[in-house]
Amino acid sequence: MIKKSRRGSRGFTLIEMVIVISMILVLLSIALPMYSRSITRSKEAKLHHNLVILNKAIAECSLDKKKAPQSPEDLVPGYIKFIPDDITGRTDTWVWEQEDPQDAFDANQPGIGSVHSGSKEMSSEGTEYSSWTH
Repeated sequence: MIKKSRRGSRGFTLIEMVIVISMILVLLSIALPMYSRSITRSKEAKLHHNLVILNKAIAECSLDKKKAPQSPEDLVPGYIKFIPDDITGRTDTWVWEQEDPQDAFDANQPGIGSVHSGSKEMSSEGTEYSSWTH
């Protein structure tokens, strides 16, 4: 009768552990970039939504009052509940563009015509976020 060694039944060998850890690292190297891209696309979708909301509020305020809002605070709380965050995560980075004096309701008192992001970072599309209008 052959004597069986107890050595083989005690646990994993070093090579088995190295293989399992290597497989986990390969899976992580695939998953992390995909996760990062999904986070970026989520932030970009939120930026696009915020731009649409803000520019719509500016247009509605201008039509209702027959003059453009003079400051972002003119939009709150009548047209929006609060000024949403820019892609930077802050509200003070929005760039509020003056309306075109030729198209203004009151040429003597032009106000805000539109808004865009103040971020100079590049989007996943290869353009600066500041070039997005809505």
